[in-house]
Amino acid sequence: MPLINVVVMLIIVGVGLYMINRYIPMAASIKTILNFVVVAVVCIWLLQVAGLWGNVTNFRLTR
Repeated sequence: MPLINVVVMLIIVGVGLYMINRYIPMAASIKTILNFVVVAVVCIWLLQVAGLWGNVTNFRLTR
């Protein structure tokens, strides 16, 4: 995936999350959970785009 597509997606997700946090009234605890879930999903997506997610899921702690 080209770098410009990644940057555009990050901007779209960031603006979307900002709009939700700013204009949709909800409890602070729900906002915190929503922010955490979105950040976790974006981090996993970035690892997949970079090709590093396979290394994370195949990691073993055996000798």
